[in-house]
This record gives sequence, structure tokens and C-alpha cells, in this order.
Amino acid sequence: MYFGHIHELTIILEAVTSYDLWIWHVFFGLPRSHNDINVLERSSVFTDLTDGRAVVVNYSVNGNDYTISYYLADGIYLQWSIFVKTISSPQGNKQKYFVAAQESARKDVELAFGVLQARFTIVHRPARFWKFETLKDIMKTCIIMHNMIVEDERDVGVEDFKL
Repeated sequence: MYFGHIHELTIILEAVTSYDLWIWHVFFGLPRSHNDINVLERSSVFTDLTDGRAVVVNYSVNGNDYTISYYLADGIYLQWSIFVKTISSPQGNKQKYFVAAQESARKDVELAFGVLQARFTIVHRPARFWKFETLKDIMKTCIIMHNMIVEDERDVGVEDFKL
């Protein structure tokens, strides 16, 4: 049931992370090969958004205050105002700067999972012989411990490192 498009065992993991590697949301366990749209249709994050239950965040851009979250996405996603998509052919320095900043921010997810795999060898190793429910529990546990470490590291200030 969990075979992907290249006939390898595959389980999809959707994640939302922030710049500080905090993992805010995971959606684990879609069988078979799915593209971004299929995952999106089954995601609780986006079901909540379509039902009018968005995560409240506060930020300001160019003097405008916002309270609705946004998600950096690639071109396959729908034309929703919450998706900030890549500019495929940036023209001018302003658009080129935006594309570079967006690509840098989109790498936060990959970085978070790189850190997760480095911290927890069990996440990095092949998992072919594990039962699905066991894999799900392992991932949730590792993500919770990862977030605990990230939170603990937030509390460490520069003054704590004085010699």
C-alpha cells in the first residue's frame, strides 16, 4: 500500500516549520505516490483554513499589520492568498531579492528535517520492517523532543556563554 511512483516504499510527511526550526505541524502517513495537491486536500492545516480557522499570527510588512499566516509554496499550489509562490522569471533587483529570500526561507523545512535526522538516528535509517503505527509514534516522539530542544536552546542567551 505504501509504494511510491518509483516502486519504493514511501510514506509522505507534510510539515510546517518556522525559521528557528520549530516544527509547527506534521501530517504523516499518506500511502502511495501523491503530489502536492493530493496532500493539500488531506491536510488538516488547509482544511482548517478553508473552514475559516486559520492560525493567528502577528507580523508587519511595509507598515501593514497582518494576522493571517502565509505559506511559501511552489507553482503547483492553488491561487490562494495564503500561498506565496516563487516568481519563475524574476525581473529586476527587487524581484530577484524576493526570490532569493523566499528560497532561503523555504529551505527551513529541509533544514529542520536535516537536524531531526542528525539528532535521531532512528529517523534517518531505513524503516521497511516497522509497522505503520510504530513509525508514526517514532516520528511524533522525535518531533516533540526536537521541539523541546529548540525551545530549550531559545532560552540560552549570549550572556550564558561568557567566559
